[in-house]
Amino acid sequence: MFAILLPVADLVAILVLTLVFYYPRHRRGDLLLSYLAINVGVLAVANALAATSINAGLGLGLFGVLAMIRLRSEELQQHEIAYYFSALALGLIGGLGASMEWIALGLMAAIVVVMGVGDSKLGANRFSRQVVVLDRAIGDPVALQAALEQVLGAQVSSFTVRRLDLVNDSTTVEATCRRGASRPLMADAGITR
Repeated sequence: MFAILLPVADLVAILVLTLVFYYPRHRRGDLLLSYLAINVGVLAVANALAATSINAGLGLGLFGVLAMIRLRSEELQQHEIAYYFSALALGLIGGLGASMEWIALGLMAAIVVVMGVGDSKLGANRFSRQVVVLDRAIGDPVALQAALEQVLGAQVSSFTVRRLDLVNDSTTVEATCRRGASRPLMADAGITR
């Protein structure tokens, strides 16, 4: 019974993860396909490795290297990496969890629930990060935060200066803003995005 139950549970879990949580919140169809494909691929490889005498560690290590190549080919946000890892974990649990049936089902449910809550307004989704290029060099942190809040129209909770270019008079900053905590935009903030 569990030979079919875990793969079916995996498919239900990945569909909930991608179609109920990820796609409605982030609208990236290219990553939706990646999450589904990597999950089904890992599930298939894990099932095949579980049924053979080949060292599972070797097979999973090779598959992990292929997955990491995909992750390194484009700059991904942290939540996108979390969805990749969840898709991989669900596939592994579904393919190799036959000896611990109820624990495997519980782990699958835990992954889906944690991702659903963590990527909601209750979780870290209350903040957004973006890279901003200012058309002036600002070295003073207080002035820089004020300029960022003016142009973004939001409360800046943290920022990291990526580049301060005194020759070309520009500042590149990665800023984290709290969603819903807006501030009025100034007419001339001196910033381009």
